[in-house]
Amino acid sequence: MRQGTNTLRQRIKELPRPDLFCVGLALTAAVLVLVILGVIFSPFGATTLTPDRLQPPSPGHLMGTDKMGRDVFARVTYGTRITLLVALGTVTIGAGVGTLLGAICGYFGGIVDEIVMRVMDALFAFPNVLLALVFVSLFGSGTFKVMWALGIAFIPSFARVVRGEYIRCKHLDYVKNARLQGVSDLRVIFVHILPNINGVLLSNLLIGFNNAVLSEAALSYLGIGSQPPFDSLGQMVSASQEVFFAAPWTVLGPGLVIIVMVLGFSLMGEGLRSDTEGLE
Repeated sequence: MRQGTNTLRQRIKELPRPDLFCVGLALTAAVLVLVILGVIFSPFGATTLTPDRLQPPSPGHLMGTDKMGRDVFARVTYGTRITLLVALGTVTIGAGVGTLLGAICGYFGGIVDEIVMRVMDALFAFPNVLLALVFVSLFGSGTFKVMWALGIAFIPSFARVVRGEYIRCKHLDYVKNARLQGVSDLRVIFVHILPNINGVLLSNLLIGFNNAVLSEAALSYLGIGSQPPFDSLGQMVSASQEVFFAAPWTVLGPGLVIIVMVLGFSLMGEGLRSDTEGLE
């Protein structure tokens, strides 16, 4: 156990910016601990109504209550789970499809590469939230529909990064040696090259998670996403802004969690990014 801990510490120290990575990891861990505490210890559900409306933070209500008497702490922990779920689904869809397209286009090139990447460039020209709004208008709102809409909107960013790495790697000696040994193209793509760009992928996954949280919060603020009474963090901010001056805790709670999550994922991504820039 101690040897594994020492190995982990050594790997973190080998990062070019271990300070940024550790701070980001601590912030992300704090959000996860908040969610776990809310699940285990909160005496209220996310939709439980109490007679204590717009009550400030107290031992009974750690983050106070909203205009309907619901416990803000319970709602924040539940809303954080929804936001993280949407962000995880978004990155899984965007990175999965984008990595596959980028790998095939970057390795084989040719007319397929030109057509696919021109489509990716056209989609990349639009902001993620705007592109997701177009898909939501076609498919409808809801937690999983927004997840798919954002996932599709995130495909171009991952495809462009992975394509660039495959164009660089396919001319390296270890790839040429694999070809001379008769290794199939699919094995070269997924067994030889893909593990060698995992640093770039991990950095972009973390940055993508950061962008997904922001995008989900923006769409939720506009009323698109999971529907009441199970609100995500962005919807909580939107629903409470009218009582901000009377009860600022109703907005500050979910708002601060969004900021901490975004900052945490961003710092971890930046802590790894310097390590991968030298590979390009």
